Amino acid sequence: MADLIQPVRGMNDVLPDEEALWERVESAAAALFKAYGYQRIRIPVLEKTELFSRSIGELTDIVEKEMYTFTDRNGDSVTLRPEATAGVVRAGLSNGLLHNQAHKLWCSGPMFRREKPQKGRYRQFHQLSAEALGYADPEVDAELIAMSARLWRELGIDGTSLELNSLGTPQSRVTYKRALVDYFSRFKADLDADSVRRLERNPMRILDSKNPAMQALNAEAPVLAEHLDDESRRHFERVQQLIADAGIEFVINPRLVRGLDYYTRTVFEWSSGRIGAQGAICSGGRYDGLVAQLGGRDTPGVGWGLGVERVVELMRVEGVDGPTGGLDVYVVSAGEEARLASFSAAERLRSELPGLQLRLGIVSAGVKAQMRRAGRSGARYALIVGDEELAQGKFSIKALREDQPQRLLAFDELSAMLAEAVDERR
Repeated sequence: MADLIQPVRGMNDVLPDEEALWERVESAAAALFKAYGYQRIRIPVLEKTELFSRSIGELTDIVEKEMYTFTDRNGDSVTLRPEATAGVVRAGLSNGLLHNQAHKLWCSGPMFRREKPQKGRYRQFHQLSAEALGYADPEVDAELIAMSARLWRELGIDGTSLELNSLGTPQSRVTYKRALVDYFSRFKADLDADSVRRLERNPMRILDSKNPAMQALNAEAPVLAEHLDDESRRHFERVQQLIADAGIEFVINPRLVRGLDYYTRTVFEWSSGRIGAQGAICSGGRYDGLVAQLGGRDTPGVGWGLGVERVVELMRVEGVDGPTGGLDVYVVSAGEEARLASFSAAERLRSELPGLQLRLGIVSAGVKAQMRRAGRSGARYALIVGDEELAQGKFSIKALREDQPQRLLAFDELSAMLAEAVDERR
């Protein structure tokens, strides 16, 4: 036997028994986006590398170490998307959506970063993203935060914590960066190689270091809040007031800078201590300069991204169930004529009862084997078609989860009974 081909390291299979939690996250998020007036957009998995180097920042860990970048047959450098925001903005510019317009958009799908794989963190991971383009008011920052808080309630997730900070404007950060350079230069011998390289070009990235040896030094670094411009301070105070009025608890973390260069003003991060040391499950903020940075007109923007794998892992840890209800009917047939009759009846039931969850058994297996599989399938009923049923033009229905007698029903009676079962499940 040939050796089995294993998955690429960091690329994770999602098996059917895990899918229920994924479905719950994705369906709850889609319903919430719709309720808040966000429209879906679908963007390519593959983009020009320049998109991410210009938006995320050349000195970020993502661009320097984690992107899957290669040269295609035309000699162009292309990259599997490591995040969604830059692609959404690019799509808005490419399709003329941002010319004197405002849009609230959402998207979902796989992202790719060559990080160290660990539980809930994979090199191919899935993200749900919400982006509000053309909105400068702090109410939209607060709305996005409130929407994410509402999603945790919809999913039955407890114990999340919210951290906030403001990065101000690029202009207000100039003096702050000078203060950081002055501070870290005094301890240059204690900096790791990445921090030394970033010291002159982007010292704020030092604060985002995951190196434990840097944490004590970072803790004593100057605080950005002391260098905020007045407008950014007023914006941030308004965001805090709005989310506090909405009953959402938060803490101010002056060291929260996020790992992407395009952020301005409000930044935030939801996390949980129940899924490991790096417990962030949803992060975002304002990126008012990104559209202009990518060639468009000055256009404000704010959004967040949610890691589906991490949220699913948190739901599993907290014992949250997937969607209620499952398979309604498992069809068991015996004999060639019964195979034809059961297939025809199954298709007719699906037509008459939208939402019916029905599975045909492996018709080449024996009746006993099919009944065992029906029991293991989780179906509520087994629909049995054999010689006796064919002779009478009826169908046997057997309850698999309740103590009820097996019944012989005409098709119309069967359809009416299963309609009630579908209604109960809903």
